Amino acid sequence: MAMKPIKTEKDYEKALERLEVIFDSPADSAEGDEAEILSMMIENYENEHYPIEAPDPIEAIKIRMEEMNLKQKDLVGMIGGKSRVSEILNRKKRLTVDMIRELEKNLNISASVLVSNYQLSK
Repeated sequence: MAMKPIKTEKDYEKALERLEVIFDSPADSAEGDEAEILSMMIENYENEHYPIEAPDPIEAIKIRMEEMNLKQKDLVGMIGGKSRVSEILNRKKRLTVDMIRELEKNLNISASVLVSNYQLSK
C-alpha cells in the first residue's frame, strides 16, 4: 500500500483503519514497517490536532498522590505543616519555589508543570 501523509480527518480515519488491519504484523516484515511508520504519522497528527493540556499544578500533585497511594499527611514536611498542605491542595495558597523543588524531587513531577499558573479558590 502506498503511504501518504495524514493531512485531513478522512486521511486520519483511513490510517487508523489500516493500522488496525496490520497492527500485529511481524516487526521485520513490510507490513510491520508500514505499521511502525503509520503509528508515527498518526501520533504526529493527533499531537497537532488533539493536543492534551497538561494538568494544572494542584491537579498534577493530586494525580501523583493517587498513583503513589499517598494521603495528604504524606506531604507534611515536603511542603510544610498539616495546615499548609491543606491550604495548597485546596488552592488557598500558592506553591513556593522550595515546595516545587521538594515535590519535583519526592513526587517526580516536572518543575515545568509545577510552576504553571493556576487559579486560587476564593
